[in-house]
Amino acid sequence: MSTINISTIGTRQSKWGEGPIWWENHLLYVDIEGHQIVRLNPETGNEQTWDVGERVGTIVPKISGGLLYAGDSGIVKFNPLNGAKHTFADPEREKRATNRFNDGKCDPAGRFWAGTISLVKNTGDAALYMLDNDNQLQIKLPKVTNSNGICWSPDATMMYYIDTPLKKIQSFKYNIKTGAISQASVAVDTAALGYKDSPDGMTIDSTGMLWVAFCHGGCVVRFNPRTGAKLQHIDLPCVETTACAFGGAELDRLFVTTGMHKTLTEKDAGKVFVLDGIGVQGIPAFAYKG
Repeated sequence: MSTINISTIGTRQSKWGEGPIWWENHLLYVDIEGHQIVRLNPETGNEQTWDVGERVGTIVPKISGGLLYAGDSGIVKFNPLNGAKHTFADPEREKRATNRFNDGKCDPAGRFWAGTISLVKNTGDAALYMLDNDNQLQIKLPKVTNSNGICWSPDATMMYYIDTPLKKIQSFKYNIKTGAISQASVAVDTAALGYKDSPDGMTIDSTGMLWVAFCHGGCVVRFNPRTGAKLQHIDLPCVETTACAFGGAELDRLFVTTGMHKTLTEKDAGKVFVLDGIGVQGIPAFAYKG
């Protein structure tokens, strides 16, 4: 096995970095508690930021231009050139005091999937939504508590999903033509594998293996969703590892966002870490086609 090199990129330290996505040779991610969208050039370390005036859980590019994010005010179209915002949907407006949008991604057909979190930990009070290419919002999974990592198999026949308090990675049969999910099952039981901390953001490599960042766990772990086995565990020098995404010219670098612990003081907390030499490649990210 090759030696893995772990380093940080840039100087910015997010309060709570999340939602990394590789797009147009840059890493886009969000600082949820800092209310910012960040565009990082890994070659230079240059960081461009936009303050959106609210907590923002995840972000994706739009094929037609601009960005789409999910945050406190719902699902929002954002123009980084002039800062203009337009809300597509706000399905939990009446729960704004207790809920907000959290993690999400686009599926290979360009639909935007994003879920909410109950900040007061009301079990089953959040949901996973899908915004289709006609800008119509559907509830895909009700009775969620903390909607987190989501990704699709390289052949787009499976969807993987994390509702963090369950400490499991769920799998679903996926219909790429319609966005329908079926045959829910448990792909990986992280608690049964000895992980007491919280599975958070997730990505997938070109061989169909899952990579999960563990909040409060200071690590990224590779799992086989077909067998439920742990394949690889990588410790990072920061407790709050939140999400991960493949990037770089060959999609062979794993970028990991982090946050600041409430009581610990860590030199690199909130920075973006990059893992080189992991020996696998990711798959390209997808943009919203609506």
